[in-house]
Amino acid sequence: MTQFLDRRRFIGAVSVSAAALATKAGTARAQGAGPGGPVAIASFNGLGSVAKARDMIRAGADPLDAVVEGVRLVEDDPSDQTVGLGGLPNEDGVVELDSSVMHGPMHRAGAVASLRNIQNPAAVAREVARRTDHCLIVGEGALRFAKKLGFKETNLLTEESRKAWLEWRSKLNDSDDWLAPDEFDIPLDGRDPQAAREGSITHTYGTIHCSALTPGGDLAGVTTTSGLSWKIPGRVGDSPIIGAGLYTDNEVGSAGATGRGEAVIQICGARTIVARMESGDTPEDACLYALRMIADKTRVARLQRPSGKPNFQVLFYAVRRDGTYGSASMWSGRQFAVSDVQGARHEDCAFLFDRADW
Repeated sequence: MTQFLDRRRFIGAVSVSAAALATKAGTARAQGAGPGGPVAIASFNGLGSVAKARDMIRAGADPLDAVVEGVRLVEDDPSDQTVGLGGLPNEDGVVELDSSVMHGPMHRAGAVASLRNIQNPAAVAREVARRTDHCLIVGEGALRFAKKLGFKETNLLTEESRKAWLEWRSKLNDSDDWLAPDEFDIPLDGRDPQAAREGSITHTYGTIHCSALTPGGDLAGVTTTSGLSWKIPGRVGDSPIIGAGLYTDNEVGSAGATGRGEAVIQICGARTIVARMESGDTPEDACLYALRMIADKTRVARLQRPSGKPNFQVLFYAVRRDGTYGSASMWSGRQFAVSDVQGARHEDCAFLFDRADW
């Protein structure tokens, strides 16, 4: 088991009152923190991640090591184009990765942003928290830091992601010299040009968040992503921002986000959720509260439906120190992953707006 720092605990930490942790009536779910095992919660693509994290915690691992190793499964999966290897690139065709971690027992955080050529940014973020006095290292500095610690450089742009980028690029500007697939005079890869996929590749949001709770009540969280596809090089979303895409308070709970990062940053999403849980909200209600904040403060016309509702998706995930967990999405029809005494599974997210009203 990897040791995190020297595993000292803050002395004299004040426990959250029973009232602050009381479960509100309604949709709260509470499993896993007592006898029978830990709880791990993640975005939909984290089903394997929550199972691995829970297994590691049951075997005695630190919760931070458990969540980092859990999301590594997704970072290493080239078929998931939102994280790590195979992530969709920026507008120049370069994959840039962001990640943050937070270790509840020591209240330590680490993050990297705009990291190139390193497949597992969550593990690098963990080393920022473990080995440095910093919270966030970016760009070329993050790459040099990772290489000093033995992380190997690799080409993160898979053939599938490169093709997706080329298709987006070909449809970017009608007046440039790039041809769209349906304009090719010579078939590409043996395909009939007329059989090219209709429509353009639009911006894609995608991330994995994972938070975990041990039977003893310790928490940790991680968020890792390749960010917004086709982004301006150097763009950083919420994922590596402590308090936005991730926040963990060992006396209260842990929360994270996926979806439109700019919207999450502007309300300090994860910190808002943890603060609401500290005030007595269930995780699900706290997630819905943060979504309402985003909806209320989305006032730019290009980000609104004709009804005034946001035209984008945001999802929040949270677990409270008593083992209650929950998730909510801006629009209906989404699920999240959880693992507890009942095993690893998907559950439906609560939602702010019904997709039928889109």
